[in-house]
Order: sequence, then C-alpha cells, then structure tokens
Amino acid sequence: MISQKEKRLLAEVWKSLIPAAEDIGSDSLLRMFTAFPGSKTYFSHLDISPRSPHMLSHGRKIVLAIAEGAQDISQLAVNLAPLQILHAYQLRIDPTNFKLLTHCLLVALACHLGDDFTPEAHAAIDKYLSAFAAVLAEKYR
Repeated sequence: MISQKEKRLLAEVWKSLIPAAEDIGSDSLLRMFTAFPGSKTYFSHLDISPRSPHMLSHGRKIVLAIAEGAQDISQLAVNLAPLQILHAYQLRIDPTNFKLLTHCLLVALACHLGDDFTPEAHAAIDKYLSAFAAVLAEKYR
C-alpha cells in the first residue's frame, strides 16, 4: 500500500525526472538487455545500441508513462489500460519483462538521483514500480 506521503513524494520525483526521460529510460532498457538478454527478443527489429534513436525514443515513452501514472496513482489501472492492451494483445510481451525493466529502472534512478535517492524515496519508488508492473500484467490473467 502506498501512503499519501509516498504518493506526494512519487509525484514530485517523477515530475522532476521528465527532462531526463530519454537518458533514464534508455539506460534502463540497456541494463535490462545486458542483464537479461532474453528480453531483447521483442526488439530484434530495432537498433538497441546505447543511445540509439530507438533506445532514446522508447526509453522516453516508458519514463513518461510512468511519470504520468505517478501523478494520480489511484487511477493507474485506468490510465494504463491502452498500454495493457498494446503489450498483452498486440505486442504479446512476456509480462516477466515488466518486472525486469522496473528493477533496471530502479537501478538507473539510483544512479541518476544520487543523494536524492533516499531510503524513503527508494521504498516509495520500488512500491510504485511494482504496482505499475502488476497493472501492466493484469490483462495476461
């Protein structure tokens, strides 16, 4: 359960990350592809080299979707409905990849935020990313 204090913190943190969305997102994707090579399967038609236009573009989309969801966590399922359908029915992404990506994103955020990645921020972000991944995976059940 994400507390009201954590919701405010999350909204603030994610809003501040929007200008760095490409960097954080592409770093997270690169970490996932390196640590979990099987996750590259869904990106075989794209240039997934570091800082490629595809990586920057997709990384930005991911971070912006997460940042948007953090602005009103109570509506996360409603706001993510189009992404749920896209990933489950059209792209047929293995839902395990959502958990892998959110783990890599947590590491990228720790690097990016530095001293602002406090224990409180870490806990709140981890809870939120877990909820985000769970909501994306709901259509698979």
